[in-house]
Amino acid sequence: MTEFNTVVKEHFPKLEIYTLPLTRAHGKNHPEVYRVHELFKTMNAKVKDNTVDKVDLDKEFTELRQVTNHYALPSDACETYEAVYSMLSESDRAYYN
Repeated sequence: MTEFNTVVKEHFPKLEIYTLPLTRAHGKNHPEVYRVHELFKTMNAKVKDNTVDKVDLDKEFTELRQVTNHYALPSDACETYEAVYSMLSESDRAYYN
C-alpha cells in the first residue's frame, strides 16, 4: 500500500485538475470520460477522507477498467488524455500490489 500512497500523492492532485477539462475537450466524441471524471472524484474523496491505510477502491478501479477498455487510448487522444489514462493505470497497478 506504500506504493499506492506514493502514487496518490503524486498523481491525484494532477488528476483532480485534468479530468474535468478532459470532459470538456473530448466528452462529445468520448462520453466515457464523464464517467472517468465521476469515478475519479469518488476515489479522490475516499482517499482524502481516509484515516486508515487501506481504502476500498475495488469498485471504482473495476469500473474504470471497464469504461476505459483497460485504459486504451482513442486515436484522437491528446497529451492530457494520455496523461490521465497513464496516471489512472499506474494508480490501478499500485493499488493491487
